[in-house]
Amino acid sequence: MLDAPTNRPELPAEIARRRTFAIISHPDAGKTTLTEKFLLYGGAIQMAGQVRAKGEARRTRSDFMKMEQDRGISVSASAMSFDFKDFRFNLVDTPGHSDFSEDTYRTLTAVDAAIMVIDGAKGVESQTRKLFEVCRLRDLPILTFCNKMDRESRDTFDIIDEIQENLAIDVTPASWPIGMGVDFLGCYDLLHDRLELMDRADRNRVAESIKIEGLDDPKLAEHVPDHLREKLVEEVEMARELLPSLDPQAVLEGHMTPIWFGSAINSFGVKELMEGIGAYAPEPQVQAAEPRRIAPEESKVAGFVFKVQANMDPKHRDRVAFVRLASGHFQRGMKLTHVRSKKPMTVSNPVLFLAADRELAEEAWAGDIIGIPNHGQLRIGDTLTEGESLRVTGIPSFAPELLQACRAGDPMKAKHLDKALMQFAEEGAAKVFKPMMGAGFIVGVVGQLQFEVLASRIEMEYGLPVRFEPTQFTSARWVHGERAAVDAFTQKNKQHMATDNDGDVVYMTRLQWDIDRVARDHPDLTLSATKEMQV
Repeated sequence: MLDAPTNRPELPAEIARRRTFAIISHPDAGKTTLTEKFLLYGGAIQMAGQVRAKGEARRTRSDFMKMEQDRGISVSASAMSFDFKDFRFNLVDTPGHSDFSEDTYRTLTAVDAAIMVIDGAKGVESQTRKLFEVCRLRDLPILTFCNKMDRESRDTFDIIDEIQENLAIDVTPASWPIGMGVDFLGCYDLLHDRLELMDRADRNRVAESIKIEGLDDPKLAEHVPDHLREKLVEEVEMARELLPSLDPQAVLEGHMTPIWFGSAINSFGVKELMEGIGAYAPEPQVQAAEPRRIAPEESKVAGFVFKVQANMDPKHRDRVAFVRLASGHFQRGMKLTHVRSKKPMTVSNPVLFLAADRELAEEAWAGDIIGIPNHGQLRIGDTLTEGESLRVTGIPSFAPELLQACRAGDPMKAKHLDKALMQFAEEGAAKVFKPMMGAGFIVGVVGQLQFEVLASRIEMEYGLPVRFEPTQFTSARWVHGERAAVDAFTQKNKQHMATDNDGDVVYMTRLQWDIDRVARDHPDLTLSATKEMQV
């Protein structure tokens, strides 16, 4: 979050009611189920799907790819917009699996806050830690939801201690669980002195709320058995003594996270979390850009592409660019300048998302995420403005950790393969390198599962069976330096050189020794493991 100058004007009401956030977690903590319940409470769907359910109940809205539905994991970030009370929520569900972390990192550049989902039994897991670090780099405010309290979970104080120690952030409880596992009755809402009781019979029903005057209210005894009530009173007193109280400013600065407890599959604790997002998550923030920052209250529209999804509708071979609006009031049919190519483009059929379902967006405001269908003009990192030459910064591209050569099963279809691979490269699903010597392409990804996803998508979307084969190279680095020095280096090391899909020069390495040798023999060049998209 950028430090906002204190003399900034108040945001227009439509922009101020926007809350744009991502949900992050380790795989299997219940992120997609929580997303479904958000949509249920926002009135966007009638029945929430479940990742592990059977039949119709299995159809979650946010996992729309066939592979996601078959495996019960999210492999692609999806965006959803819906209203809740006075707020407009723009929610981005990200893949939890570490093999797709690059998609998640880029998504975090397009949101103003993050909801961290933690499994009550497992606590802080490795992927949660990694994603949290990215939020920390961007000073994103974080709200925490501790899920699966209806199963056997760890002690509440242990969970809070672990978050504080592992993630070095102050934790303040917004609710406190009553019992756990089979004894889990619900939560005591510490912010509003309410008793929230869970209904196990109907998973799609909103929990019952009972207003009570503090923990010594006799009404508490009517709903909570004595042994659980005594434990609750004792724990809440300890929590109020030992843990910091909620400071909204510290939450906005990313130094403190409020934590809610609940069970997403039973729709419990979700409404309180959503009310918390409305109250404590920030409104649309100032966006870092060159040569100046973009403030959301500016009247002119500016936005940037943080994700491209190809073939969301396989019948139409379309590509949808996900655009986060950074300022202004966008209206359908507007002419915007595509800053990289300096060409105007008319945005005639922008869409608002509910995962794979979409509807035409007549208008959108700063903070919203809209989709612009296009045929390859828009790439990740592109900025769209009403004429001013601005470039949004900070959207990363990482060097791949695994490299394999890609061959078409049918040699006659090599041209089709070129096209498919370029499309996935522009989507950011993989890095595609064209070696300067030899035929074919080398594909680079962050995790092994991405090769399986790519192979399955190329076959389903293009009708092309492909195979991935090992290659002698283990990593790739972008080469930076004076033009003449880069050209001379390229000529000398042709068997190691390739270009990426943007035409940038890449040095393919086999061992760490190759990288050390370049640092020793070519002090005028730098090898980089990241590059910023669309410089």
